[in-house]
Amino acid sequence: MPPSVTLVKPSVEYQKRYLEFYEDWVRSGEDIVPWVVEKDPSDFAAMLEFLYSQDSEEKLTEEGWVPHSTYWLLNEEQDLVGAVNIRHRLNPKLLRSGGHIGYGIRPSQRRKGYATALLSLALLKTKELGVDQALVVCDRDNAGSERTILKNGGVFESEHVEENGNRVKRFWISLR
Repeated sequence: MPPSVTLVKPSVEYQKRYLEFYEDWVRSGEDIVPWVVEKDPSDFAAMLEFLYSQDSEEKLTEEGWVPHSTYWLLNEEQDLVGAVNIRHRLNPKLLRSGGHIGYGIRPSQRRKGYATALLSLALLKTKELGVDQALVVCDRDNAGSERTILKNGGVFESEHVEENGNRVKRFWISLR
């Protein structure tokens, strides 16, 4: 694990770092993951409100959604290098292809061990939610993400073809 990485709850105190993180993704032209990072941060307070708006069963307003929590990963320099969205439970769609945990490392900070550290810390948070087995998925052609999942104890179960034709690999990680 990289030295001194920290998982933090989203907060206005990290606004400048988050905007740099977000702009790194936008400049890369890649798909932004996890999905919550796609939210436009130009109204930072509204984005933070959105991130906390469905973090418990009581707050759910969207039918078919599940409670979810978002965390940001800071490195040893306190730069925001990653984000993770943890689903507290699975619905049928997440069971097929979304899983409990979606995570991403900003393009300029990859291949430094941050993804492995981020997933490891996210698994601890997931266990705190009472989840015994976490489903983590990745695109079939994302070898880096697959290695990260395997390093964190992932056991391959199956592949699933999404409606758009994308193939995802499904892995279970025991949290007992």
